[in-house]
Amino acid sequence: MSAELTTAKLDAFFRNFLEIEGFASSDNSLNGIQVDNDGAAVKKIAFAVDAVMETFEQAVAKGAGMLFVHHGLFWGVPLRIAGNLRRRIKFLLDHNISLYAVHLPLDQHPKFGNNAVIAGHLGLENIEPFGLYHGRKIGYKGTFAKPVTVDEAVKKIGFMNRPPLGVFPFGKKDCTSAAVVSGGAADNAREAVEDGVDLFVTGESSHSVYHDCLEGKLNMIAGGHYSTEVWGVQAVMRHCIEELGIDAEFIDVPTGQ
Repeated sequence: MSAELTTAKLDAFFRNFLEIEGFASSDNSLNGIQVDNDGAAVKKIAFAVDAVMETFEQAVAKGAGMLFVHHGLFWGVPLRIAGNLRRRIKFLLDHNISLYAVHLPLDQHPKFGNNAVIAGHLGLENIEPFGLYHGRKIGYKGTFAKPVTVDEAVKKIGFMNRPPLGVFPFGKKDCTSAAVVSGGAADNAREAVEDGVDLFVTGESSHSVYHDCLEGKLNMIAGGHYSTEVWGVQAVMRHCIEELGIDAEFIDVPTGQ
């Protein structure tokens, strides 16, 4: 089956379970096919967080015909095809690799999304939407069956065996609830304080919310933008392998941020 998969068929497959059209008014990234191939069948898909030359080169080395990423090349404004952008696009065209990007729909997805997967690692129950961003809640919050310390929460998530960027134990020693919004969502810490959540997990910390967390007695884990956003692409990769029988591989290119 995988030998017959064109980019058009893969696009239809992804759109069948990722809410790409539903985020059209709230996501300024160009979700979907960003660079197409010449119509050739895709026999292998590489999955990565970022659309950058290092992931492109590894995708070629691994024999992929498509690269599926969370952070694509286009973010809602016209760009001159020059410099790094020109080199990246030319490389994809020269090697006939299509680029597929999914941003907020991959953060928000209740099963395959970054935040849902992290919530699953934490073992959260009674899960409900959390984290308002451009009019949509893209994260999740829930409760623990048994109280969890901040250090235990760090171990549960794992962060690809990398240390989190920052851990701020400003609240209860034993957490009974947590909220998760991956990436650059430090501002949602204020929402966590308002909701009375014990622990907030995100990617990046921020000077502007430090004292809000401290005074609001909120524990916060800043796992790193990259390390909190590997989960969605990996979950979609596994879904593709199971449903399509296609060869697929995750490309790990951490930024340390």
